[in-house]
Amino acid sequence: MVKTYRYPINWNFSLLLPSGNEEDFQKERKIIEEKTKAFVETYRNDNSYLTDPGALKEALDTLAEWAAKYSGDGNEGYYFGLKSELDQNNTEIKAKENKAGDFALYISNQINFFEVNLSKIPEDIQESFLQSPTLIEYHHYLERLFAFAKHILTEDEEKIMSLKSRASYGNWIDMLNRFLAKEERKVLTEDGKNEKLSFAAILGLLESKDRKVRESAANGLNSILDKNVDVAEAEINSVLQDKKVSDEIRHYSRPDEARIMGDDMDIKVVEAVVKSVSSSFAIAQNYYSFKAKLMGVDKLKYYDRNAEYGEINETYDWDEAAELVHQTLDDLSPIFGSIMMDFLTEGHYDVFPYRGKDSGAFCASGSLSQATYILLNFTGKVNDLLTLAHETGHGINNELMRKNLNGLNFGVPMSTAEVASTFMEDFVLQRLLQDADDEVKLSLMVKKLDEQIATIFRQIAFYNFETDLHKMYREKGYLTKEEIGELFLQHMTSYMGEAVELTAGSQNWWMYVSHFRSYFYVYSYASGLLISKSLQFAVRREKGFIDKVIDFLSAGSSASPKDIFKNLGIDITSEKFWEDGLKDIDNLLQETTQLAKKLGKI
Repeated sequence: MVKTYRYPINWNFSLLLPSGNEEDFQKERKIIEEKTKAFVETYRNDNSYLTDPGALKEALDTLAEWAAKYSGDGNEGYYFGLKSELDQNNTEIKAKENKAGDFALYISNQINFFEVNLSKIPEDIQESFLQSPTLIEYHHYLERLFAFAKHILTEDEEKIMSLKSRASYGNWIDMLNRFLAKEERKVLTEDGKNEKLSFAAILGLLESKDRKVRESAANGLNSILDKNVDVAEAEINSVLQDKKVSDEIRHYSRPDEARIMGDDMDIKVVEAVVKSVSSSFAIAQNYYSFKAKLMGVDKLKYYDRNAEYGEINETYDWDEAAELVHQTLDDLSPIFGSIMMDFLTEGHYDVFPYRGKDSGAFCASGSLSQATYILLNFTGKVNDLLTLAHETGHGINNELMRKNLNGLNFGVPMSTAEVASTFMEDFVLQRLLQDADDEVKLSLMVKKLDEQIATIFRQIAFYNFETDLHKMYREKGYLTKEEIGELFLQHMTSYMGEAVELTAGSQNWWMYVSHFRSYFYVYSYASGLLISKSLQFAVRREKGFIDKVIDFLSAGSSASPKDIFKNLGIDITSEKFWEDGLKDIDNLLQETTQLAKKLGKI
């Protein structure tokens, strides 16, 4: 008998393609081309928007509508991108997705001239636009564009930078990834067999409960990395050189400046995050010392640091899980509950795992006019419940922005992208802890500490490693695999301390960390979670503060995170702001230690 559920369990694609006929995307392409052509013809020939606030307001209104409804590859690319996630081996879908991507690039190149031209206007006119009441809706959009002005090249130069990036950057990364993906090693599996597994599958075994499995996986991983380290040395040096050249051409003063500006963050804010976390590495070191005792060893091996502790046997039916998360969010705010109920009833979730489907979880949001879609692989475990809360948090963030913003400020900067998700997830976890017995509670608390230590302390150690990596490269001109490995171990030790043994081979584990090729992206994990914790504190102190949380989640890119928080009476340039969140992790560690002692585990 087929199980029936209260809510739809598959994505409702009629939200993107009402007719169900994929041929209708050809009609959409024509509309996008027509709207783009009309904009280009108007503003290629009429430059009044470069001097007149009224003309610029009209141009930006048109551009905002275009961004909301007609930008990029429209519903077609979004649709086939989502379909591809459900059927990853379907080459026909992948081909259609790629064609939609080519169309998006073509459309983007058509319209790039507008922002390039606008960025080049004299500073006195820039200032008059920023002061103009007529342009208040687009103030921050213009503020960011003008801030980037000195880094934006001519239209033709921008096209060259875009076209050369595949050969000078992307191909190097793809090469290393392909080499690693092709590797297989025979390792011990969970069922006690020795099997030949892929690189990705071996990585997955590093969190096994069985230490012998973890050790075997680490040995297999080390063998693969050691074989490919010379290629990785050439790859990372080429990537570092490309970054150096691009920064020089665009006149960035430091390697992380482009990332920080792109994330709409003030450098002082990022420096406060990095300094606060780095000076609190003792919290992470104390945690690993505690975990070593909990696991019954003198020292954790490097591959032991995320090993699962204890048993959490509680399972949830999908309807039960959906109801639990919905009730938790509805208790926080009926607005949150209402949005999640719409997701549940209108088919915004694809719930269960099946062959060919992406094995992870994500929340997808296209343009302002496109629906949110959430992918899960729900099997009823506690992790799946928390993932549902996490991804729904992203979705709620999307919908709050959709109701309040235009097409040019719809979206959340990477620096705060994880705020909504971790906010919702932590309140659901708190609900689970209230109902759990002590044994389960200890397992949940250790799991949470594992995640928070990795999200905050490890990522800032990564940031510090990246900073020194770029600095050393620019000083020396080339870095050997030994120099890179030594630097990596130095920064891993800085946050883990003496309770974690950096085993032979771990000096090469930087190789598969994709973030290092995305340049300084990692700090945003720490900033997002610590901001989330600050908001959680405030709500627990004063329930009415949830309205300010909603204001923050609704603001999108209409103002910088610093200014949004300033309006809430919070100064995120202050180290104290970040230290409050760090104290919460330390308090959780103390509570977990006391519970472990109570249960006789240490």
